[in-house]
Amino acid sequence: MEYMSQEGWDKLVAELKQLETVDLPACKDAISEARDKGDLSENFEYHAAKREQGRLLGRISFLQKVLENARVIDTSLLGKDCVGLLSKVEMTNLNNNAKMTYTIASPHEANLREGKISIKSPIAQALLNKKVGDVVEVRVPAGMVKLKIENITME
Repeated sequence: MEYMSQEGWDKLVAELKQLETVDLPACKDAISEARDKGDLSENFEYHAAKREQGRLLGRISFLQKVLENARVIDTSLLGKDCVGLLSKVEMTNLNNNAKMTYTIASPHEANLREGKISIKSPIAQALLNKKVGDVVEVRVPAGMVKLKIENITME
């Protein structure tokens, strides 16, 4: 079982609905149209549409499994004094004094552009259950990094 935010759940449900009600029917229409053009052995449009159908069916199956095993986390039950899922963590990189802020999210919600890192990432794993003022060392591709937790809020 995997926990996620209500926002993350809603995004996955919306994507699944879009795939099932809009994208897949459009793909099936494209396959029908291409099939009507005759010889399938050299029909590029038919083969491309079939590949797209396979991709869509794979994504639909994946999303269904994720949603089947996911639970929306009740943020009122989460502790606010230590880092956990959905915590927004402000920290300082002690190696170069750079400030950064990340929200710890489920792997399906992780998006670095939005400042959300997966709970399974090395940085999130090092931060879990730590409190404000704690310093953690994390091995990242660039080497060892020391991070000092400045503030923790709930997303």
